[in-house]
Amino acid sequence: MVEPLTADLFAPQCPSAETPFRIGDKWGGMVVICLKDGPRRFSELRVPLRNVSPKVLTETLRSLERDGMITRKSYDENPPRVEYALTDLGRTLFEPMERCREWAEEYLPSLLEARQAYDRAD
Repeated sequence: MVEPLTADLFAPQCPSAETPFRIGDKWGGMVVICLKDGPRRFSELRVPLRNVSPKVLTETLRSLERDGMITRKSYDENPPRVEYALTDLGRTLFEPMERCREWAEEYLPSLLEARQAYDRAD
C-alpha cells in the first residue's frame, strides 16, 4: 500500500521554488541560445524570435537578468544602444539544456502519441 501524501511533503524553505526554470518557459531557453556567441541588441534578438511580442521578450530578458543569467549594458549614445550578454552563470545552462534536448529527441514521439491518445479519449 502506498503511504498517504503529507502536507509538509514540500518544505517551505526548499530552494526549488527559486530555481531558474525560465529556461523551460517558451522563450527563456531561446534567448540563452541567441546569446551563446556573444552580446546582442534587442533588435537582433527579435530576428530569430520574431513570434514573441516585444513586451514578452522584454519580460523574459528582465527575468533572466534578475536571475543573474544575463547582463544588460546601456551605452550613452544617440540613439541609445543596449546589449544583452550571458554571464558565466548563464553559460552553465547549456549542459542541462542539451540534456533536455537529448531527452526530447528520444521521447518526444512517445509524448506526442500520449497526447493524441488522451485527446481522442476526451
